[in-house]
Amino acid sequence: MQDREHSSSADQRIMPLIAETAVSGTAYSFDMLFSYAVPEKLAAKTACGCRVLVPFGKGNTRRIGVVMKLSDGDAKGLKSLVSLVDEEPVISAELLRLAFYLRENTFCTYFDAVKTMLPPAMSVSAKETFRIVKNFTDIASLSPGAAELLQTLSCAADSKELNRLAEEHIIDNGRRLTDELCDAGALESDNVFRQNVGDAAVRMVRLTDRYITSPESFDLTPKQKQAADFLGEYGTAAVRETAYMCGITDSVIKRLCTNGAAEEYEAEVLRRVEDLSDEKRSPEDLVLSEEQQSARDTVLAQLRGKKPAVFLLHGVTGSGKTSVFEKLIDDTVKMGRQAMLLIPEIGLTPQTLRRFRSLFGERVAVIHSGLSLGQRLDEYKRIKRGDADIVIGTRSAVFAPLGNIGLIIIDEEGERSYKSDSSPRYHTHDIAKQRCAYHNASLLLASATPSIESYYLAERGAYRLIEMKERYGNAPLPEVSIIDMNLEREAGNRTEFSRKLAEEISANLKKGEQSILLLNRRGYHTIISCCDCYQPVYCPNCSVPLTYHKKNNKLMCHYCGYVSEPVDTCPSCGSKHLKNMGFGTQKLEEELSTFFPTARILRMDADTTFSRYSYEKSFTEFREGKYDIMIGTQMIGKGLDFPNVTLVGVLSVDKALYAGDFRSYERTFSLITQVVGRGGRGERSGRAVLQTFIPEHYVMNLAAAQDYKGFYNEEIAIRRAMIFPPLCDMCIFCFSGNEDISARLGAEAVLRLMNEKLRELQPKTPVRVLGPVRCSYGRINGKYRYRIIMKCKNNAEMRGFIRGVLTDAAKLKEMKSIALYADINGDVGV
Repeated sequence: MQDREHSSSADQRIMPLIAETAVSGTAYSFDMLFSYAVPEKLAAKTACGCRVLVPFGKGNTRRIGVVMKLSDGDAKGLKSLVSLVDEEPVISAELLRLAFYLRENTFCTYFDAVKTMLPPAMSVSAKETFRIVKNFTDIASLSPGAAELLQTLSCAADSKELNRLAEEHIIDNGRRLTDELCDAGALESDNVFRQNVGDAAVRMVRLTDRYITSPESFDLTPKQKQAADFLGEYGTAAVRETAYMCGITDSVIKRLCTNGAAEEYEAEVLRRVEDLSDEKRSPEDLVLSEEQQSARDTVLAQLRGKKPAVFLLHGVTGSGKTSVFEKLIDDTVKMGRQAMLLIPEIGLTPQTLRRFRSLFGERVAVIHSGLSLGQRLDEYKRIKRGDADIVIGTRSAVFAPLGNIGLIIIDEEGERSYKSDSSPRYHTHDIAKQRCAYHNASLLLASATPSIESYYLAERGAYRLIEMKERYGNAPLPEVSIIDMNLEREAGNRTEFSRKLAEEISANLKKGEQSILLLNRRGYHTIISCCDCYQPVYCPNCSVPLTYHKKNNKLMCHYCGYVSEPVDTCPSCGSKHLKNMGFGTQKLEEELSTFFPTARILRMDADTTFSRYSYEKSFTEFREGKYDIMIGTQMIGKGLDFPNVTLVGVLSVDKALYAGDFRSYERTFSLITQVVGRGGRGERSGRAVLQTFIPEHYVMNLAAAQDYKGFYNEEIAIRRAMIFPPLCDMCIFCFSGNEDISARLGAEAVLRLMNEKLRELQPKTPVRVLGPVRCSYGRINGKYRYRIIMKCKNNAEMRGFIRGVLTDAAKLKEMKSIALYADINGDVGV
């Protein structure tokens, strides 16, 4: 498809080279590759994968694009590329090919597909500057409008004013006259590209000397005064931390600085990713058990054969999967190839990085969103230059610019964090498979609790299954006690700790051993509810109850970030009879301190891990024995290895079983199994206490027994009966709008469109369409949300159908103000 609008006479020349370009800022409904002529002066340097500046649309607005294809042909009538952003391609031929795959399978735009592969710091913006050509005399050749504009620009006092006038004219009237002046030689334009390298620093704030000396001379609002008091007590703090602790937004702090009461400054952040470890190890010193060696040999044979394959390593918690990874990565780099290890949580990265840096040193690069923009950019450059041949990271690291991949490992492969929930909505497994196929590499999926989809494919022979059934060193699995909290309540125990758990914690404290307690809710009280109308206090922007946080004495929404003061009146009925309900990590920390006043307690949740260093510092201190008890949410549940932990307590995961998603049983089983597996990894045996109000539920019992195969058999039977993945694929069409009725009417109109198209298509595979229904959280961040679920087969025919629905839906009058996206095998319980 070609962008054939005429912008100037210069564009009428026939160009031998045509660049098919992905253009930024396009909506999916009209996204395509736009054809541009390549000027002779740019032809030698223009290559696929280079970013370019192009004129776009009727007003010839300058936009950034990426050259996806180059071809010879008749360029008559095509607009020309304005300039090159990059001297050489920023994306390889392999990743360019992967961009086409992303657009085909995740229904994103071409430009978004490329953008997601590059570090955020590489995003560029273009600034156009103009200069009047002093010796231009051919005024008669200009149109009246162009001559008038030239006269206006000539009266500018300096270059800054000239550029302001030209920019205002383009915004108000488009580019036609400025382009005419440039083509006639009266005006010269140049484009300056600014790369968003970001600040390699943390934004900090402190009070000014003037405020400290005479605070009474400042007229501050109550919120500004609150921030000033906080800074007066603590001296200096990160802007983000100040905003959180005071329950205010960044803009309040900005106004405080504008008033002269405070000042922002940047604390330097080193762009190098440190692993905080001087330990050096050799891969030859790793001793594998018989099971570990068998797993390594199976994958190694495939690596040597240089043929793509997918393995599923199912090993019980503590079976030593990481040692197998280390040996296989060593094998891979010794073959002269590159390796990638993906992990699900940022919190696991420091521990993993330290371990692999001790073996492979500076050859290890790390990529995850917790790094600064500058750090991510520098790690990307190291990988691209070939200075690092081992990459460790979270989901986005799957796009690392490695050129000779031999092995990709996805640890804890069943984690849903491997699925992107923003465009492009890709699954890391699918991208890894594509890259392994291109490089003739092996993909190793590993987990104690594999996803049902992966185990199903292994059973059917699509993946090669490797089992590790014994813990390393024959360490026994923790002894698990399931405690019926109903009986605790009947016995008069109103605390969150069963008598058994309290006894075990006390015993551990006496023996100097450590304990981990998991509670899957942060905050203090989960909700505040009315005793008269029984309604909780909801977020005004979301259909989600607010959570009380005692540390900053605020009600907070964990979805949109809304913050308010505690309320004493029910917003629904005006009643004064409110009660606190539920139990969060902050309250758990407080009660633990009451029961065990001498215990040193570490709380790990999203409220205590502000900076990218918080995870590592806290986990290191816990590992070094500076704390007796670690409490936290699911971030502490997986992948961590603490040899002195002998007790694990799971306080409440019952609610997760009924999350409204067909994967809720799977997630609950995985979380319990994994957190129970954190105990007994050293020389001493472990115990686990699982508290529940539904002790007879098979998920609880199978997780306690670490019986994955038993759980899989139960779960796959349900999925088969209900026709859920992996027995089918599921496409979720998600609608959102400012008004509830508009979002519903838009969804209903699209449903009619889908039914019409299905009648015309008569698809070869079965299709079942459900909905539209309101999403589980019907309103998030002020947007009302509906969904349509389509059970189908993810094949070319159905992807073409989905593309058609998304494109045609944009033309419906009911969809005028409604946003729509499609997500294959995404979450339905949101």
